[in-house]
Parts: sequence; structure tokens; C-alpha cells
Amino acid sequence: MLVEIDALAAEGRHLQGLVAAMTDADWDRATPFKQWTVWDVIAHLHLSDQWALASIEGRAAFSKAAVPLFAAMQRKLGLREYTREHFAAWPRRAILESWQACFASLLDKARQLDPDARLAWFGPDMGVRSFITARYMETWAHGQDIHDLLGQPRVYSDDIRAIATLGIKTFRFTFRNRGLPVPTVEPHVRLIAPSGAIWTWNEPSDSERVEGLASEFCHVVTQGRNIADTALAVTGPVATQWMAIAQCFAGPPETPPPPGARIGRT
Repeated sequence: MLVEIDALAAEGRHLQGLVAAMTDADWDRATPFKQWTVWDVIAHLHLSDQWALASIEGRAAFSKAAVPLFAAMQRKLGLREYTREHFAAWPRRAILESWQACFASLLDKARQLDPDARLAWFGPDMGVRSFITARYMETWAHGQDIHDLLGQPRVYSDDIRAIATLGIKTFRFTFRNRGLPVPTVEPHVRLIAPSGAIWTWNEPSDSERVEGLASEFCHVVTQGRNIADTALAVTGPVATQWMAIAQCFAGPPETPPPPGARIGRT
């Protein structure tokens, strides 16, 4: 079984517990993430996990599940607006309970997958490890939205190595997605894991490098923090440009939060 499934399971349980303790009024509070409310965040994760579960069931099931989204896009609806429309009649607690059931089913089905399988998604098919890592990354990143709203620090684990690795793997995508030339040199990355271990990627370099806490690197590549609000040491023009626009998730180019927008929260 892939370790990423355990990471996803732990992160989902943590976020579900955090939200379950909230009042109904809390669900209408806007998070620092583009003013999405707690309801928006949980509904979005639930919808994404429904698509993921459909993908595991097969290409035909995924294509059928995606049809309403594509129809909404033709009507010029954004993802948040479509999600609100999709779950319009759902009470808050019903959304949480439905997500919990869907999430449990997703984990169960994921554990039965052949690690070498390919799964349909929006864009190219994905390998199982990348597919589960993407679900973990999104759950972790949106979990930070809730932590930031509540002003609660979070406890990191070495599970975040999967997110850091995704950040490294999407180096070229970050530039291509913006129509920018892809640098020929990929910066050396040296990060301190929550356990104190040292993680490194790419060839050693004194001229192009990123160093610091793995947790801060993960927040930057998931666009939960502006690089200026971290203690990451960034050396070189390529590394500097990358960290200013890093994006480890699919979709059109997104803009990181401005400096100071989410500073002081961990």
C-alpha cells in the first residue's frame, strides 16, 4: 500500500475533526483563501473527492461525473460558483457527513488499486501515486485555510515530503503554465523535515538554491504563503522567479497571496 494513502487518511481525519467542532456560524466565515468560506472549502473538497472516487471506478464513470462541470463552464461559472450551485440545498452538517462517507470510500478503493494503474483526471491521466498525492496536497492546503481562519498553529509530520516532492516535480509546469520560458537549470532544494531530517532535490549548487523548513516550502508551492512571509533562503534568479510563482496544483495560473496577507500564522 502506498504511504501517501496513509498521509491522505490522516490529513482528512484531522480536517474533519477540526470542522466538526465548529458552530454553524463558523461555516459562513470567510477564510484567508480568496474569501472562500468554510462551507466553500469543505464543499469543494467533497466535490473533488467525488470526482476522484468516480475516476477510481473507471473512465466512463469519471467522464459522466465531469459532464455537469463542463456544462457549468460553458455557462461561465467558476469552480466556487458551480460548487455552490451543486450543493445549494445541502445543510452544512449534511455536507460534512457526506464528505466523511465519500472520503472513507475513496480511501478504501484507493487501497485496492494497482500502484501501476493510470487514472483519468482533468487533463492527462495520472499514476496512482501522483493521484493520491494530489488529493493529499489539496486536503492539506485547504486545511491550512481553516487553520489560518482560526489562528491555530498546526503540527507537521514528515508526510509533507510528498507535497514537497510535488512542488519539485511541478517546477517546469509552473513556468509553462504561464507561457514563460522554462529555465534550463533547476535549483538545488535543501529542506529541513519536521523530524529534523534533511531532504534534498536536484544537483548541489551555490548559485541556484532554496533552503529552509519543508513546511514553509510546502506552503509556498501550494500558494498558502507568499515567499516574502517565510524564512526560506532563496539564491539565484531562477530560484527567485520560481518561488514567486510556484504552483504545484493543476489549472490555470494562480497568484500567490500578497506579502503579509497570511503572515504570522503557521
